[in-house]
Amino acid sequence: MNGNSNVLWYKQPAANWDEALPVGNGRIGGMIFGRTEEELIQLNEDSVWSGGFRYRNNPKAKANLEKIRKLIADGRITEAQALCEDAFYGRNEQQRHYHPMGDLHILQNGCENAENYRRSLDISSAVAKTEWTSGCVQFCREIFVSYPDNVMVIRFSASEKGKISFEAFIDGVDDDYDKNEAYDDSTLLFTVSDGIPYATAISVKTLGGSGITDATRIKVENADEAVLTLACQTSFRTGNYEKQALSEAKTAQRKSYKVLLERHTADYKRLYDRASLNLCDNSIRNSALPTDERLEKFRNGGNDNKLAEMYFNFSRYLMISGSREGTLPLNLQGIWNKDMWPAWGGKYTININTEMNYWGAEIQNLSECHTPLFDHIERMRENGRVTAREMYGCKGMVCHHNTDIWGDTAPQDRWMPATVWPMGLAWLCLHIYEHYKFTQDKEFLAEKYDTLKEAAEFFEDYLIENEKGQLVTSPSTSPENTYITKTGEQGSLCQGPSMDSQILYCLFTAVEESAEILGIDGEYAEKMRSLRSRLPKPEIGKYGQIMEWAEDYDEVEPGHRHISQLFALYPADIISLRKTPELADAAVATLERRLSHGGGHTGWSRAWIINMWARLGRGEKVGENVRALLSNSTSVNMFDMHPPFQIDGNFGGGAGIAEALAQSHSGEINVLPALPPEWESGSLCGIKARGGFELDFSWKNSRITELKILSVCGNPCRVVGSGLSVTCGGERVEANEIDGTVSFVTEKGKTYEVRF
Repeated sequence: MNGNSNVLWYKQPAANWDEALPVGNGRIGGMIFGRTEEELIQLNEDSVWSGGFRYRNNPKAKANLEKIRKLIADGRITEAQALCEDAFYGRNEQQRHYHPMGDLHILQNGCENAENYRRSLDISSAVAKTEWTSGCVQFCREIFVSYPDNVMVIRFSASEKGKISFEAFIDGVDDDYDKNEAYDDSTLLFTVSDGIPYATAISVKTLGGSGITDATRIKVENADEAVLTLACQTSFRTGNYEKQALSEAKTAQRKSYKVLLERHTADYKRLYDRASLNLCDNSIRNSALPTDERLEKFRNGGNDNKLAEMYFNFSRYLMISGSREGTLPLNLQGIWNKDMWPAWGGKYTININTEMNYWGAEIQNLSECHTPLFDHIERMRENGRVTAREMYGCKGMVCHHNTDIWGDTAPQDRWMPATVWPMGLAWLCLHIYEHYKFTQDKEFLAEKYDTLKEAAEFFEDYLIENEKGQLVTSPSTSPENTYITKTGEQGSLCQGPSMDSQILYCLFTAVEESAEILGIDGEYAEKMRSLRSRLPKPEIGKYGQIMEWAEDYDEVEPGHRHISQLFALYPADIISLRKTPELADAAVATLERRLSHGGGHTGWSRAWIINMWARLGRGEKVGENVRALLSNSTSVNMFDMHPPFQIDGNFGGGAGIAEALAQSHSGEINVLPALPPEWESGSLCGIKARGGFELDFSWKNSRITELKILSVCGNPCRVVGSGLSVTCGGERVEANEIDGTVSFVTEKGKTYEVRF
């Protein structure tokens, strides 16, 4: 792989948190500032949150549900919203929020007048380095967080023996800690009982010199080399969190640095090396520049395809580093957060943001990293049943636009455009079926079928019939947006917003198809088909756009960051360029209208727009919006900026780059469906396609030169294109051409070559 797209590097330490470099193992995270004399590593652990579960369901809701529905139907929006504020907002508006673990400080001697400075993050090996020269001595700090050993590892080395001397200590944000002391002569123990209690242990080992604990600090003097291992455990996972943190730190410390590094690297590269993207380099003179300087040149109009390649790779790095089997799912900041009160609580916002975090997991061949989201859905189920029953009088389960570490499902915030939206859990459950579509794992689908069904059951009871005889949600909103009625009244509460019907179309389809695949529950599958047939379909409004609400209202903010009515285009496939061209044209009009009024001004919104242009086959628009994402919404450390930092744009942007190069919705594989002109040559290997396929392909002068399809499951394959020939092992494979596609039968484990 090209090092220029796998290494972030800089000539100076981070000036602030938004320039620091992230490391993690899905559970423990660190932001490395790269200072020579006074290093700071800001620490996180995914289950360090502000406290325990809160029961927040509003007891007034059920008694007022029909009153609110009637007010909405009668057009008395202001009255409906006033009653909703009293009856449907949570009893306590706030769910629990994410906390930092603390700060690790390292005061290192022998760093005066540092020269030849370089700090870097190699995203192909997940190792960060800070290197400099002082006098004639070369110093290096290497940092990684190991998933197999469950610790952060920091190695100090120098070109001359006896030159490593430093003090290291942890402190809490706002001095928030209970215990900060030496546990023994090589280990410190740091504990906090506020919020979810936790313990952090840090242990030291040296080669030469000495390394001991002294009250609240580790002191190393005149060592040839030193290694710190840091572990953290919380009461969320174990009652013996102090004992377990100490055990993990000390167990790792008994291993050599070489062994720790080898175990970490092998584990990480097992995931990272599955896929690789190579775009033609149109920036030869920029490729040797530090990352911040490359970004600045790009912002000023320079060309740099390798930055897009790096963004794709960085999204995979963040996924592997932030979401692993057994961890919590990625929140608004992944696992990296410095604030006791982070923006929006650092929670799981499920009216797009959490879902966007996982858009790239399957296509980028990281299915294992998707599992924390499925685990969290299970955590939400019992709470969702209680909310459904007590607030709505419905069976099944429901959640609104936010959840937290405990799987809280009651309405969050006191903000009408977002709070009373009952679709969050329904959307999350669609990820279950997406995972199946990519992996074809029937055992997984059988295990999760009841979860999908329970999400659908809520809407059996919740949907009402509108004046057209359609089934619609009420009350609801179109996430975070506000409309203007014909009389000039502004409102958010409504019945049947377009996104709700689109999500339900996909949910009912997922349940129906899952039942058929598993050969079970035929009566319920028929019920899903019946309900789905009565949902409103996407409609075209007065501007030629896809309507956002049941009425063709204007928006208060035409350039709004949410483009919820285009859920049908992406991540769903209800609107398709090939199969619903009229609706696709309306989707184009929707995007153009939003963008002409300043849309895409947040990082995650811009990332969504990239995916939508990709689905519409508009490669030039993909390129324009990738440039906008990198130029306007990317910090020097490559983090997405809402602003402030919000990690969903990183994952959405990485997914969008993949979507421009390979699509597999609607039962078809389509390579180079939306290639930006500037990406005229390149290759993409190890990418996944729905149906159980893995793709390797290359292109030159914007035309496919080679496509190899590995059939992981032995399913029939359909590829978009005309006049294609298919071979396997040098032998011709019979292929049928139908409606601009070529279909052929495959055998499990065999690779098929398609020539265009």
